[in-house]
Amino acid sequence: MKIAIPVVGGNLSAHFGHCETFALIDVDMEAKKIIGRHDLPSPEHQPGLLPAWLAEQGANAIIAGGMGPQAQQLFARNNIEVVLGAPEAAPDRLVQDYLAGQLVAGENTCDH
Repeated sequence: MKIAIPVVGGNLSAHFGHCETFALIDVDMEAKKIIGRHDLPSPEHQPGLLPAWLAEQGANAIIAGGMGPQAQQLFARNNIEVVLGAPEAAPDRLVQDYLAGQLVAGENTCDH
């Protein structure tokens, strides 16, 4: 499984569409551990682009702080699980918490 995390300043970006990079973290779901990480610069923000782009990168899930309803629908169409309301923490920490079933997701921080 590959989990995408939008990153700004080394931590999760509050709004995935305005991040600097995406951390793409490969995980072994059976062993519940991170097996690799690759950071890619985010393409220029264009409505509807990121879900298809992340699907091309092999992402199966995205952990984000906030996301509009249209983006959520586009991720669903690309078979990418969406986890919203995650705290602004380091990507590896978020994935470790996700794998352990301890990721505390709050409210969607996006207002559109």
